[in-house]
Parts: sequence; structure tokens; C-alpha cells
Amino acid sequence: MRREHLLAIGTAAGLPCDDALAVDPRHPSSHPGFQLRVTVEDDVVVAADPQVGLMHRSAEKLFESRDLRQAMLLANRHDWLSPFHSEIATALAAEEALGIMPPERATWIRTLLAELERITATLPFLAIVAGPQRPGVEDARASLVTVMESMTGARMHPGFARIGGVASWIDDADRRDARRVIQEIAGGIDTWRTAIAEQTEDLRGVAVLARDASIAHGLGGPVGRASDVDLDLRRDDPYLAYGELVDLLGVPVRTGGDAHARYEVLLEQLPTSVALAGAVLDRLDALGAGPVDVPLPKVVRLPEGTTYTAVEGPLGITGILLVGAGDKYPWRMKVRSASFATMQALPVALAGTPMAHLADAVMSMPMVIGDVDR
Repeated sequence: MRREHLLAIGTAAGLPCDDALAVDPRHPSSHPGFQLRVTVEDDVVVAADPQVGLMHRSAEKLFESRDLRQAMLLANRHDWLSPFHSEIATALAAEEALGIMPPERATWIRTLLAELERITATLPFLAIVAGPQRPGVEDARASLVTVMESMTGARMHPGFARIGGVASWIDDADRRDARRVIQEIAGGIDTWRTAIAEQTEDLRGVAVLARDASIAHGLGGPVGRASDVDLDLRRDDPYLAYGELVDLLGVPVRTGGDAHARYEVLLEQLPTSVALAGAVLDRLDALGAGPVDVPLPKVVRLPEGTTYTAVEGPLGITGILLVGAGDKYPWRMKVRSASFATMQALPVALAGTPMAHLADAVMSMPMVIGDVDR
């Protein structure tokens, strides 16, 4: 017999619903109002419909009444796990439209912060399934977030990227601290790998997303690579300093497309980011202090035309479509977010999932609801 359930996730339990889904409260999908309507037959999900909209803030409409500098700060708020990647994508789009080339030091600093943020955005999903090793994962993330706060001046929304560069040089003490923390993380990866493998063994075959379905939904990042989509913009369409770091860019790919494969790919992002961050720190040590931005006029006007840039965010591809009309405000600024693509694929992945594994299946899809419901 078929029946429908409206399931509340996390804080959405305060809304009218049939039941609450037991998602770990530390999972990013549990923070805002996210509900899931499922059709169940014989305790197996046959259809799923994500219910979002409670957070919608019309960010893309607000961009039209903000100048480019203000748009940078607004763009970093919808994905609170990887705000700096949104800043980078916006800055790169504006710089391409304006014909600006940032200083070399700024490019390497951006690359460093991008890889440190990739680590901090990945660890929350791994902490959920790390079992007895969970405190080690969470402590490592807290240490790295503290270092990034010292570098940028903010813990969640750094506002550190600038059109034409970054806000400031990274001083010696912060670089030493970053190197120390990433070495500690590198030392913990093998332990986490063992713990996560044990905890996710029973998730093989759960919430399978086939390669064709991943491509059809425009998925990249860890979700796409877990479904055998061998795509990484850092390697395939290099930006920032990645063209010089391609030898360190290991891209983990799995063919299972299930919850187990997604956790494997998330974990295997870490060694690559650790290696990249170490190489960038070496380059910054060699460069030494110097210019990190390009002086801009008081009013920056966006020339007529359309620009699109995309970056490889921690959870997938983040893109910015920027349309100028000769004014200081964008005529149009559209965000292509990773979590939105993942949410679109969620009904396909959940079909056929036993109710006993539904919470595990949802938690294996790395997404931030603010990035969906912006």
C-alpha cells in the first residue's frame, strides 16, 4: 500500500509535518527549513519531492541594486560552508569583464584560501560518519577555521577577495599556523579513512545516482565524481594558480554512485587539498610581501556584455553569469550553485531507498540549503 509522508529535517520540525527525519543536527541540511515529501510502498521510497522556499531571499534580484563591490559581499552569504569560492567566482567574472589582471601574490593567496576552505567545507560531512573518530575531525576543522579567521578577519563570511586581488597579504605567523594545521590533518586522514570505511560499509547500494543521471542534472564535485563523472575545473579548465599545480591535482573518481562512494570521494578530496595548500604556502614564502590588489576608481562601471566564470567549489561547480550595461550595477547577475544541482538530483537518488536508510541517504548528498534557496 502506498502512502505519503511529509518529513521535516532539522529545524523544519517546527513546521506542520507528519514526522521528523533523524538527520544529524550537525549536518548542513538540518539548519534551515527543509522538508521532504516522500511516497512510500513496502517501506521503500518510490518518489521524493524536496520542499524548499522558506529561506528565499531574492539574492539575484538584490544584485541588480548593488554595485560590484557590494555584490561581492552579498554573493558570499548563500553558501556558508564555502563563501570564499563565491567571492572568487564573482571577482573573476568582474575582472574578466573589466580586463583586470590581479597581482601574482593575490592569485596565490586566493588559491591557498580556496584549498583551505575546501577542507573546512568537506570535514562537516565526514564528521557525521566518522564514528569514534568524530572529535578528531571536528577539532581539525575548528583549528583550520581559526587560522582562516586570522587570515581574513571573519569566521563565516570573509569578504576578503577584491575585484583585482585580495584585502591583504598573509603574514608569516598565519602561514606557519596554516602549515601546522594542514600537517595535522594529513596525519589524521588514514585514521579517518578506516573509521569512515567501517561506518559506511552498509551504505553500499543506498541512494544510487547513475552517471547518466548525474550528467543530466549538471552535477560535478564529489557527487558527480562518485557517479563516475571525471570532471574537475581546477584540472580541466584551470583558473587561479591551478595551471601550475596540475601535477598535484589528484581527482578521486568512483563508479558506485551510492552513499558509500560519495563519502569516499569526499574523504579523498582532503589529501589533494593538503598537497595543494602546502605547495601554495611554499610559493608565498618565496614571493614575500608585496602588492596584492589593483587600485580601482571610486566608481567601477561594468561594460556592456556578458561574462561567465566557474570555479570548482568544495561541493561542486559554482558559476557566475554577469551581464553589464555600462552602469555600476550589474544588469543581471545569476548564480549557478552546486547545491541547487544536487537538490534537483535528490529525487532520482532517493527513489528505491529503504526508509531505514533515508536519513543516511539525505546526509550523503553534500549540500547547503542556503545555496539552494537563495
